[in-house]
Amino acid sequence: MKYFLTSFLVLTLSMGYSQSIQSPSGKISVNFKLTSNGQASYSVNYNSKPVILESFLGVKLKNKPALDANFGIDSVKNSSFNESWKPVLGEQSIIVNHYNELIISLTQKETHVKMNIIFRVFDEGIAFRYDFPKQKDLNYFIISDEVSQFNLTGDHKVFWIPGDFDSNEYPYNETKFSGIDNDKVDLNNGIAAKSIAEKYNVQSPLMMKTATGLYLNVFEAAVVNYPVMHLKADVNDFKLTSVLVPNAIGDKAYLQTPCVSPWRTIMVSDDARDIVGSKMILNLNEPCKIDDTSYIKPMKYVGIWWEMHVGKSTWDYAGSQNAQNNLNQDLVASGKHGATTENTKRYIDFASKNGFDGVLVEGWNVGWEDWFGNWKEEVFDFTTPYPDFDIAAISAYAKSKNVKMIMHSETSGSVGNFERHLDRDFENMVKYNYPAVKTGYVGKIIPRGEFHDGQTMVNHFNYVARRAADYKLMVNSHESSRPTGYGRTYPNYIAAEAARGTEFNAWSVGNPPMHETILPFTRLLGGPMDYTPGIFEIKMSHYNPDKTEQVHTTLAKQLALYVTMYSPLQMAADLPENYEKYPDAFQFIKDVAVDWQDSKYLEAEPGDYLTVVRKAKNSEKWFLGAITDENARKSEIKLDFLTKEKKYKAIIYEDAKDADWKNNPIAYKISTLEVTSKSKIKLNLAPGGGTAISFEPIN
Repeated sequence: MKYFLTSFLVLTLSMGYSQSIQSPSGKISVNFKLTSNGQASYSVNYNSKPVILESFLGVKLKNKPALDANFGIDSVKNSSFNESWKPVLGEQSIIVNHYNELIISLTQKETHVKMNIIFRVFDEGIAFRYDFPKQKDLNYFIISDEVSQFNLTGDHKVFWIPGDFDSNEYPYNETKFSGIDNDKVDLNNGIAAKSIAEKYNVQSPLMMKTATGLYLNVFEAAVVNYPVMHLKADVNDFKLTSVLVPNAIGDKAYLQTPCVSPWRTIMVSDDARDIVGSKMILNLNEPCKIDDTSYIKPMKYVGIWWEMHVGKSTWDYAGSQNAQNNLNQDLVASGKHGATTENTKRYIDFASKNGFDGVLVEGWNVGWEDWFGNWKEEVFDFTTPYPDFDIAAISAYAKSKNVKMIMHSETSGSVGNFERHLDRDFENMVKYNYPAVKTGYVGKIIPRGEFHDGQTMVNHFNYVARRAADYKLMVNSHESSRPTGYGRTYPNYIAAEAARGTEFNAWSVGNPPMHETILPFTRLLGGPMDYTPGIFEIKMSHYNPDKTEQVHTTLAKQLALYVTMYSPLQMAADLPENYEKYPDAFQFIKDVAVDWQDSKYLEAEPGDYLTVVRKAKNSEKWFLGAITDENARKSEIKLDFLTKEKKYKAIIYEDAKDADWKNNPIAYKISTLEVTSKSKIKLNLAPGGGTAISFEPIN
């Protein structure tokens, strides 16, 4: 249902004007103000107490007067909107989109340029954007800066990563706002390309907690034809200012009216569960533009991937040294290539036997000997397999086993080359019955001088999803800019990495135990993450006695991540032989759903713990995931989410009493209980641990 209550106000006296708007519940209010010099500002209250102090708004244009002062108000429009919509895939089958809206129409007195500032106020937060209508005094223009401010009320606790224009693959820092300092970040962290421009720049989404127990989150939504917004932190005055990622010549965005900026968002609540469960970012994006969504289906998959990260095999066919010694000759097999026909069939057999939908294969195509670190433009053609990978035979074999193959298209950052080959890549996928592609963007971008988070690359990531929809294909991007809800508009953009994933545990300092308790409050607000959980052999010394790296969780926590880290595309990332050693624990990965009817966040504290329960779509089965940071945790949960008058078998996968992420990570136990909606279950999580529970109705 949609309803609009609209009023217009044409103002003859606009100087010193103010206007307020509240959320539907009345808890959150925004006050817009136009100062005596025509400068626009806003402030935000929660339960009548300030959370964002007066903060100025505006944009700066290249070779034109800045749109940040000398405005007069033409009109004010108030309206309300309420609808329920159904995502193709999601954490819940129905999403409510309910907000009040305020549109302030402005004209700059000297230039006569018109600009609207639009506010939307939801029960979980607020959003604003700049709207540039079609007009004779502004057609083509270049954004040189955006000066959106977020003036905080104090020295809040913050969870932040550096404002790196090329990578979001950092572990989070937990400090006071005044402690933000990129000079203190350990850059020996395994990241392939780094571009940190300023000491005090951080990335959004920025999660915060005030001394009085309020949770704040500054982010953005619907980033389309615009660069990603980072944030400059004034650590003395506790103020954030928008930072737009530049292109190769320093410009931020090339636009033509009519056009809009992305939404700048602020979530606020006294309950962390409201933040982590919010669908505000999705709601701020346009509805689905794909007519036929029947091909967009959830997938649980395995693949030739982790074995390369742990050193068992390689992506390249010949080995880089072998290739360098044979530059003008045919490549000679090194004997360690992972993507062979035989090995791929082994994974297909494993997927078929255990009910998995797909198999990903990395390193199947020529070019890997020469792909990394050379900033070379034409590395891959995305269609030619290595001699030991028979793509036709593998496709036929997978079809005979009712398994789908997942394409891997690594670009090595050479985006122009990928776009030139994009249609041939997708045609090849259709020919061999690949329903989904995992794209990769490791390294510095070509065109040279562009950043991963700039307007050019944002447009590229979105274009790949749109073009894939023409071929009825799904996209899972890695090393991309972080999603901001575009998956609502193009739901074939099924998942992305866009944060520090599991692989960093195999060959770097890894991801600290608190990492997975922060990501749902940050990265996952914009869309599903392909985090690749499910590692059972935690310590890398299993593969090489000299290696000290490890996954910083217990095995039970790896199971719980299938519930806490939402994605309709979930990988059982470990090797088949490792799952075969722990068949009882592997059962949860086989059972857990990846598309949901409903989700309820039961416990939440960023950086500390998270407990969520989800109901499988078109099923009475529920699944629970609970995780903690480096500290052990005990709690008790009510099962009142279960259907009343029904009995369920609860299969509990939990840490053993002596489990510990560092010293004893594989210790787990499995037990079974009969429960109802009136029951309670005690959770006992080891340091770095977790609990996974499946609830199966008893007929």
